[in-house]
Amino acid sequence: MNATELRELLTTLQQGQTSVSEALERLQRLPFEDIGVAMIDHHRELRQGAPEVIFGEGKSAAQLQAIVARMQQRGGNILATRLDLDKGRALLSDFPEGQFDPEARTFALIQKPVNQIGRGTIAVVSAGTSDLPVAREAAVTARLLGHQVEELVDVGVAGLHRLFARADVLRRAAVIIVVAGMEGALPSVVGGLVAAPVIAVPTSVGYGAAFGGVAALLGMLNSCAGGVTVVNIDNGFGAAYAAHRINQGETP
Repeated sequence: MNATELRELLTTLQQGQTSVSEALERLQRLPFEDIGVAMIDHHRELRQGAPEVIFGEGKSAAQLQAIVARMQQRGGNILATRLDLDKGRALLSDFPEGQFDPEARTFALIQKPVNQIGRGTIAVVSAGTSDLPVAREAAVTARLLGHQVEELVDVGVAGLHRLFARADVLRRAAVIIVVAGMEGALPSVVGGLVAAPVIAVPTSVGYGAAFGGVAALLGMLNSCAGGVTVVNIDNGFGAAYAAHRINQGETP
């Protein structure tokens, strides 16, 4: 439940269209709901302006189906991340109106219009094609949170002319998410070209000494470009949520 829905509930109560017992029953379920396998935080959208997102890794398909089914009953939009093919297909089988993106590893169930709240565009920039799963997770999340997104793919430092050819996308973006593995140099390059905040996402892409993304993470944390912040390895969702907070038009 968000602030608009709560206001509508209180208005219908005031006007006598909703009984006290009906309103009480809905409000009792507002903070959270224990369904055995999860404590669903229905109150999060009211507190933070965005609903709870389901982290799919480590959960079984049956657990995910139970969580999505209960959240569906509340009528809000639903996003699940970090899904393998089997889990994504299981959700799509139970909820055919949903959208499973195997590259982003996300499942989205849109039950109400997504309001555009961004002050500007969020650019999602991936250094290499191998970084796309993380970049796509960021793009899907940002769009579902109500932002216009532009994506640049495979514009890493091994061929910087590819990035410069799309400099117009960087210049018009309000926030830029830069996703890179290997040595993680691309966020520093982008950070030196633009005035917009840059959110760097290290990925686990790389050979042995990349240490599963640690090399990229340390490189980004040591960026000499001002205005570059860093999220955890492979955390496209976290980058998109941070960009959402920066780019939203007003405080929820």
